[in-house]
Amino acid sequence: MQPADLLVSARWIIPVEPADSVLEHHSVAVSDGRILAILPTAEAEALYRTAEHVRLPQHALIPGLVNLHTHASMTLMRGLADDLPLMTWLKDHVWPAEAKHASAEFVHDGTLLACAEMLRGGVTCFNEMYFFPEATARAALQAGMRAALGIIALEFPTPYASDADDYIAKGLATRDALKDEALLSFCMAPHAPYTVSDASFARIATIAEELDLPIHIHLHETRHEIEESLAQFKARPLERLGALGILGPRLIAVHAVHVSDSEIEMLARFGASVAHCPSSNLKLASGLAPVASMLRHGINLGLGTDSAASNNRLDLFQEMRTAALLAKATSDDAEAMPAGEALAAATLHGARALGLESAIGSLVPGKSADLCALALDSLELAPCYDVVSHLVYAAGREHVSHVWVAGRARVAEGQLVDIDARSLKNRILLWHNKLAVQA
Repeated sequence: MQPADLLVSARWIIPVEPADSVLEHHSVAVSDGRILAILPTAEAEALYRTAEHVRLPQHALIPGLVNLHTHASMTLMRGLADDLPLMTWLKDHVWPAEAKHASAEFVHDGTLLACAEMLRGGVTCFNEMYFFPEATARAALQAGMRAALGIIALEFPTPYASDADDYIAKGLATRDALKDEALLSFCMAPHAPYTVSDASFARIATIAEELDLPIHIHLHETRHEIEESLAQFKARPLERLGALGILGPRLIAVHAVHVSDSEIEMLARFGASVAHCPSSNLKLASGLAPVASMLRHGINLGLGTDSAASNNRLDLFQEMRTAALLAKATSDDAEAMPAGEALAAATLHGARALGLESAIGSLVPGKSADLCALALDSLELAPCYDVVSHLVYAAGREHVSHVWVAGRARVAEGQLVDIDARSLKNRILLWHNKLAVQA
């Protein structure tokens, strides 16, 4: 028999690659944090001698989910100011709260809370844009979770940095210090066209090219953003970014709600990715992204939650379902964004946008063993005719039973591993009391 560290046997395995494949009564063999093989359970039990064998007889096993856009530490502001337009929400509530409270401690504690929530919902990797990325890194590593850390850039001062050059310098220093951490990767993260200058964008494009990093940016989120750009720059934001060298396969365009047919064609032609955040777009009344058209044009589309301050959940199962339903409704096409496409958006397509598709996003031998299991034996999930459809339209994060990141258990039988929930709750209560005064 061959040695392995872990064998996970499940009723169904949905590897995502190849598309639309479902393996019944199969097992995933894991060694040194990577997938050794996926094969029928009877063969796996005869072939491998394992230190641990997890049997999941009524479960579906999928790749760990990839949250392609969030601001994790803003989980501390969940529900702080709801039911407001985006700019009112930002200028009158979020930015003042950040000016008063944002710190490395705030970011660490808020991110650890977000990691706990995401892990329990099957998310194993998140793409982050916020201040104090070194504190985000500490929290993610403490939780044993994968994170793509944004090297954020803005032109105005915050408690973290004074100007765009200072933000970039601090972000690059964090990357230099942490670039050997296996669970961490990095993105350039200019906040938005309306907060970053032409000179800063040009520098960001150069750095991204030199360091081979994605560029993660809010883009075409609201009509107001586009109107401002036309007034100030005589160009729509995407056109402006194209002239500055930002548009290309590195680009992760977050939201992309208000894009014309020609702009969709432009995104597709340049190989850009879109981080679709349907719940946040709905809650902030930003609009309905033309997802069906994006998919028809072959745009790589992943899913993000945005922050818990604007969503109020870091729940990719909710985003999958909402994205699929909205794609159908807005295109008058019931076949738009079928369940398998929605699952791929929450896994492989998010990994591809981050340049991580060779390591995560699907269950393939040689990839990291980032796994999520859902128990499908409860009454509200009966009967089950199509397990992929069930995962998108019927199941939810409450059905997640087990999560592994690089072969290490992060959730077991629905309970977090190595995160002290009681201690975390106490720290969050202290932040709640401070922020409640601000509100």
